[in-house]
Amino acid sequence: MADLSPKMRRGIGLAAAGAVLALAASLVLVALEDTVVYFYGPTDLMGKPLDDRRIRVGGLVVEGSVAIDGIDARFDVSDGTTDVTIAYRGVLPDLFREGQGIIAEGTFNGKNFTADTVLAKHDETYMPKEVAETLKEQGVWQGGETGN
Repeated sequence: MADLSPKMRRGIGLAAAGAVLALAASLVLVALEDTVVYFYGPTDLMGKPLDDRRIRVGGLVVEGSVAIDGIDARFDVSDGTTDVTIAYRGVLPDLFREGQGIIAEGTFNGKNFTADTVLAKHDETYMPKEVAETLKEQGVWQGGETGN
């Protein structure tokens, strides 16, 4: 390296720094891939090859679709276009109601969604941001307060 010009040494140093940064960014993205939970609306969910990846789905609980048997619950969530059946084992949140916005987290097998977490809104005007955006895209949500 003694016969390289200062300009070439600087270029090699910048290239090496860029390679190290690219490698670090790649490692961070790979590490985050397993912890990131993506949100889908019911329409977005259909036709997605999701394997056993954990995801969130949200929408309005369809009126008359809630069936509770002990600690097992089944209900449909809709974005106004598509309904997804959600199976949940556990106690539903106190604010869980038909016609209200919820977010469920779990896995989707291509037909049914099995949730291990159900999040319900906290007042009459609140709508989770992801659910409101999905419902706005489908023309169902007309406005109001959304979460962050």
